[in-house]
Amino acid sequence: QVQLVESGGGSVQAGGSLRLSCAASGYAVYMGWFRQAPGKQREGVATIAPAGSTTYADSVKGRFTISKNNARNTLYLQMNNVKPEDTAVYYCAAKYRTGEDFRYWGQGTQVTVSS
Repeated sequence: QVQLVESGGGSVQAGGSLRLSCAASGYAVYMGWFRQAPGKQREGVATIAPAGSTTYADSVKGRFTISKNNARNTLYLQMNNVKPEDTAVYYCAAKYRTGEDFRYWGQGTQVTVSS
C-alpha cells in the first residue's frame, strides 16, 4: 500500500519556477508525474525508474526535472521557465513494475501559470 501526498503547487508567472514534492509512504519502484489541464486528458509529464533513468514529455524537456530522494521517500518535479500551457492539476503516481498502469495516485496539486 502506497500513499502519496503532493505539495508545492500554486500560482506563478510565466517564466518562473516551482518545485513540486510528493511524499510517499509504503513501497513503490516506478514513480512519475502526470497532469490534467482544464478540458484535456491526463498526460504523463515525467517518470523515473529504479536506477534513476528518466523520461519526459516533449513539451517539458529542458524545463522540468524529475528526481527522487530514496532516503526521504520523496519525489520532486522542478519546474523552470513555466508556461501558461503548464497550467494543470499535477499528480504524483507510483507503481511496482514496468508494464502495468500506475496504480497509486496522490490527490493532486494545482499549478496555475499566468501570462
